[in-house]
Amino acid sequence: MSSATALKIPGYLAGTWDIDPAHTDVGFVVRHMVVAKVRGRFDDVQGHIVTGEDPLESSVDIAIDLRSVSTNNKQRDDHLRSPAFFEVETHPEMTYRATGARQDGDEFVLDGELTLKGITKVVPLTFELNGFTADPWGGTRAGFSATAQINRKDFAVNFDGAQNGVAVVADKIDIHIEVEAVLRQPENT
Repeated sequence: MSSATALKIPGYLAGTWDIDPAHTDVGFVVRHMVVAKVRGRFDDVQGHIVTGEDPLESSVDIAIDLRSVSTNNKQRDDHLRSPAFFEVETHPEMTYRATGARQDGDEFVLDGELTLKGITKVVPLTFELNGFTADPWGGTRAGFSATAQINRKDFAVNFDGAQNGVAVVADKIDIHIEVEAVLRQPENT
């Protein structure tokens, strides 16, 4: 019995899916000054997902332009691009690559590799397949949601500003991802 049958994924389609940047959101949340949470996102996300005949043998390859960070505050965004955080002049891109998934209880997990500032670490993404549907332009779309948590210092994002003994930026970063992807047509493979 195949995994698609065993997992009973309604409408499941194997194929290569190009990420639709206009309908994809890669965001983060970090605690600021202990009392509030700051949210940000990356506006430039490119990549593809390959859904395998066996869903657990699917893969993901995503590149995020760190220069596209947006927290709705220009001063903060410029600081995030600086050597104190992302160091975009030297490391303009963050990537995530996964070559398989696994089931963990009722959840599905990608054990992909996140590369940020030249440092690569395995970062598990808990994900949900939201479904497949035809679009108004004759294509087929798929939706995925994912979450993860990283420690920024694992990737040499070591800014340690403190105010009155309180950390300005927490080490723990929550990542939230919403992806809409378009099935690649055979002539585009």
